[in-house]
Amino acid sequence: MPKDPPQDEITPEILLRAYAMGIFPMAEGRDDPTIHWVDPRHRGVLPLEGFHVSRSLARQLRSGRFTVTTDKAFADVVEACAAREETWISHRIQRLYLALHASGDAHSLEVWEGAQLVGGVYGVVIGAVFFGESMFSRVTGGSKMALACLVHRLQAGGFRLFDTQFLTPHLASLGAKEIARSTYHRLLAEALEPAATFDPPGYSPSGAAGAVSGRTQDNTQTS
Repeated sequence: MPKDPPQDEITPEILLRAYAMGIFPMAEGRDDPTIHWVDPRHRGVLPLEGFHVSRSLARQLRSGRFTVTTDKAFADVVEACAAREETWISHRIQRLYLALHASGDAHSLEVWEGAQLVGGVYGVVIGAVFFGESMFSRVTGGSKMALACLVHRLQAGGFRLFDTQFLTPHLASLGAKEIARSTYHRLLAEALEPAATFDPPGYSPSGAAGAVSGRTQDNTQTS
């Protein structure tokens, strides 16, 4: 694991360089002032062509109950992701993400039910890589809807790699997989240079339920 740089020297620019090297920041809690750099032996990735849309999720996406936006409530999404008993998103890391969002290097996708923010995901973009950081859900399926719409957008924008950092059962149920560190670093190097855009010209999120995957799962899954 890379040695932690002096804490006072960590800037948004250093954070971007760290991501490009395959390492990401974590803290031990909201009030932890120390940033630890992580490069796990096994990395979670979500293949953009392999996202699993269950029948219940497809119904939610088509229901008309929910509205999807991007970068409308970045700070609120990060705050919601950090609002847990145990979190790696310290106040210091949160400020760095807000700075990356202000510079156009970090983005959020929000799911709304009326005026209520009920789900979301955020991450960092470099080249054709989306480094997914965290997601949250306030209704059943909220985070899954966010991921489905995000994958649809990333496909349209020409992204090649969706890094989820770790593989969780929740992500595995959606098609994520775990790969070796060496494989991840190779895929990362290949995806850093190509151009991709989080806001493809003329993009419409309609059709995310069907376009993300050619098939749906028979079983019903909830967040």
